[in-house]
Amino acid sequence: MTHIKNNLAAIKLQITQACELANRSIDEVCLLAVSKTKSADLIQQAYDSGQRAFGESYIQEAVEKIQQLTHLNDISWHFIGPIQSNKTRLIAENFSWVHSVDREKIIYRLNEQRSNQDIPLNVCLQVNISDEKAKSGINVNELERYASLIEQAKHLTLRGLMAIPKKNDSSESFHKMAELFTKLKLSHPSIDTLSMGMSGDLTEAIANHSTMVRIGTAIFGEREIAKE
Repeated sequence: MTHIKNNLAAIKLQITQACELANRSIDEVCLLAVSKTKSADLIQQAYDSGQRAFGESYIQEAVEKIQQLTHLNDISWHFIGPIQSNKTRLIAENFSWVHSVDREKIIYRLNEQRSNQDIPLNVCLQVNISDEKAKSGINVNELERYASLIEQAKHLTLRGLMAIPKKNDSSESFHKMAELFTKLKLSHPSIDTLSMGMSGDLTEAIANHSTMVRIGTAIFGEREIAKE
């Protein structure tokens, strides 16, 4: 447990320093511990060290861990991976957040399948900010339409944007995302989340208004082989 506790402390210090450089409050930035491929025991260790928000990408593996950790009633589960339409029910029923919404069909299915819960599902739209053909995400020109679709969905709450910039292109992409985030908030007041930045570029992400950084390896160690 000691190494996870120390790793979390080191990342939180890095976030604090980045916020100071950007003249932002540390309270404006959430650490999302990316726990995909990691065991429930390691998540429990991170939880015991004060971490509460965890990100998962592989739905079957994630649901198994969520079920094992139901005693942690204040944990926040975030789905951050590509969404297959036949897996939306599991996301809607087991997660508090989903960061990777990028299709109309997914919006409709998540809304319908979340209807049996009292609390709406928090949604971030994934933006293909680097315009990569092989990468998931919404085109910048479609953002307003997708944002409006989510706002019309009774069981979803539009919280913001997510992006995974192309390698070696994060600086320009972060700047573009900051502009999109600022602009979209003017017409959609529920938006308060910009999910971007990892261990290698979190300082620059925070300088560009990121409110949630996604950190995995620097907390838990190298990734293991996924179950899906």
